[in-house]
Amino acid sequence: MAETKTEWTVDDVAARFADAAETAHKLPRVRPGGYFNPWMTLAMQVPERYPDPERLYRPMPPSPQAVERMLETMRWVQWLEVEQRHLVWMRANRYEWQQIGRRFACDRNTAARRWNKAIEKVAAELNACLPS
Repeated sequence: MAETKTEWTVDDVAARFADAAETAHKLPRVRPGGYFNPWMTLAMQVPERYPDPERLYRPMPPSPQAVERMLETMRWVQWLEVEQRHLVWMRANRYEWQQIGRRFACDRNTAARRWNKAIEKVAAELNACLPS
């Protein structure tokens, strides 16, 4: 379910990657199936009656439309090299440029330029796919 856009900009692509990362964090955790232990359920019933102020609550799961947009955005990374994929996803997950630069053994300005080049490459591919 692709959006009908006139032209993709760098800001649009960066926003879609950030939205995809946020949607991915909202997805439920994947756990191995097959094993079940009712003891913890029974042991935890009394404390669960009173909400714990320090407990981390997970947000509501994302909508199906958000998941579709996320999957479409994840297909875009196939146009990028492996290092560029890591760079784009780190920035989408709100890592600071200094942390990204440390990960890629470069200066933060160099990391920002490489990120911008990767986002421009995705935008160019998306614009090439648009009907004329």
